[in-house]
Amino acid sequence: MDKKNALRAGALAAGTTLMMLLMSSPALALTRDDGDDPGTGLNVGETLGLYVAAPLVIFLVIVGLVMVLDKSNPAHRVFKPGKTKA
Repeated sequence: MDKKNALRAGALAAGTTLMMLLMSSPALALTRDDGDDPGTGLNVGETLGLYVAAPLVIFLVIVGLVMVLDKSNPAHRVFKPGKTKA
């Protein structure tokens, strides 16, 4: 019975994916919409800064704030600095 359910789920996922691919035809992207003004593209440096560096900086700021503002009881922590696992 497990194989039957797995086969049914796989067929459903494949069918859904196929229908989504057919419904979102890339040919529709060739026609421009009214008022569409895309502007200039990003160069490599801007792209890396926007999609790599900025998220890393935001992540590190959040991690730093959590570490600095952590007011929990040291006895309740899982990792205790200075102690090693035996």
